[in-house]
Amino acid sequence: MANEVKLHGTTRSLFVCRAVIALKLKEIKYEFVAEDLSNKSADLIKYNPVYKKVPVLLHNGNPNPWHYSLVDAYEKAQARFWAKFMDDKCLPAVFKAVSSHGEEQAVAEAHEALQFLENELKVKGSKFFGGDNINLVDIAATFVAFWIGTAEEALGLELLPKDKFPKLTEWSDNYVNCQAVKDSLPLRENLVAIYKKRFGKA
Repeated sequence: MANEVKLHGTTRSLFVCRAVIALKLKEIKYEFVAEDLSNKSADLIKYNPVYKKVPVLLHNGNPNPWHYSLVDAYEKAQARFWAKFMDDKCLPAVFKAVSSHGEEQAVAEAHEALQFLENELKVKGSKFFGGDNINLVDIAATFVAFWIGTAEEALGLELLPKDKFPKLTEWSDNYVNCQAVKDSLPLRENLVAIYKKRFGKA
């Protein structure tokens, strides 16, 4: 039976980028199907009828949640906790700080959320959240390593100061310099332009 893997997504999506990184780290060959979210394909709607969002990962024509189908049971438990924490706590707090142009209270709330990640790295004392190697917890935190930096550059903000988050800053450098990650990230200048257009002051 063919082992066909397809990934429906867009190149600028953080969530699609996570899936691409996971596939590359696992050395899984796949076909990328570019989606236009303003004109969603019939396949996207078919395979994700509830949310109609990307990414959609198909294995032999069957949809799979990317971040759980590629890992073992222990990693699944860790990934569930941290992916939920990133998406429910960190992302909204960072987005609020960015969209408010660095309003003091919003930045403080973002720092409070990011401090949990800083503390986790201190406790582990390792290069990555996954130890010596990248795992799904690292991938869930991709936006910290790359998207925050692009927002800082675009808007002149400081959301991840090195003196406050030394471990997280070091982790970010190690993570984005991993070849599989580097090959999966969108072009920085494109994201900077998007942030400037969306959040820049007139």
